[in-house]
Amino acid sequence: MRLTSLVVRPASAGERHCYGAAMLIGAHVRAGKGLVPALQHGADIGADAVQIFTQSPRMWKPSQYSDEVLAGYRAAQAEHPSVVATFCHATYLINLASPDPELAAKSQACLTANLSTADGMGSDGLVLHIGSHRGSGFETALPAVAQALVTALDEVDADIESCPILLENAAGAGDTVGRSFEELAQVIDAAGGDERLGVCLDTQHLWASGIPFGTVEEADALIELIERTVGMARLRCMHLNDSKVDFGANKDRHENIGDGTIGADGLAALLGHPALQGIPAILEVPGEGDGPRTEDVTTARGVLEAGLALRA
Repeated sequence: MRLTSLVVRPASAGERHCYGAAMLIGAHVRAGKGLVPALQHGADIGADAVQIFTQSPRMWKPSQYSDEVLAGYRAAQAEHPSVVATFCHATYLINLASPDPELAAKSQACLTANLSTADGMGSDGLVLHIGSHRGSGFETALPAVAQALVTALDEVDADIESCPILLENAAGAGDTVGRSFEELAQVIDAAGGDERLGVCLDTQHLWASGIPFGTVEEADALIELIERTVGMARLRCMHLNDSKVDFGANKDRHENIGDGTIGADGLAALLGHPALQGIPAILEVPGEGDGPRTEDVTTARGVLEAGLALRA
């Protein structure tokens, strides 16, 4: 349900897990056999949170995990001394907006499988790229997208405290759905304002879709935009990425923090915004080709400190 007030309010305990006042800096890492190694991979690079794929990102066949493996991950996460949150990312093949009935049904089933694993792990959210309507039009695709989301949530668990689906803003290429927060709000509204739906904000996708945030004023305007569309209470995590492409290029191309066209200074004003403190910011940067490194986590913390200083 969309909010009309521009007053940013904190989420209640039922709307978002409480991580404390400080922003967590996380990283996308390899899951490893049995899932639990993901926590060590995160700890090894100094991350406060991790994100993993629940299956191969470019294969339809879901990974099968026993109840014992899922329970083992929940227990390991609860007891871990430094990695305090886990997010999952759904496979890239899912396209809930597809006009092809067979692909749409396959996508909905795959989403359900991914969500089932994420929920069994006790994940804080399953991040999802909604997909592309392939020219059929956003309004045409909207009812099927909303129904697929609700169906997946209902098939896994009807409890609002279970793992939410987090809709990620798109970079704007082709006929992608969710290229603006207005579109994401329409998807949520079409799903009846379901409380089990949240949002993941990707900084590179924002930049590529032509939404500025590099100054304090622009960052403030972005937060107001989020509040009056999807509502800040639905923002559960961020993807913290620099960009290989220019502003407004409509391409999904991540770069290491400080090495891209956004730059460290361009990210600082947003990361330092008071409304984003306590929200996990997850690195999906290439590193040296194998994902985020210790130095990437350290750089991100430096950008956060610079952003907080802008508000001091």
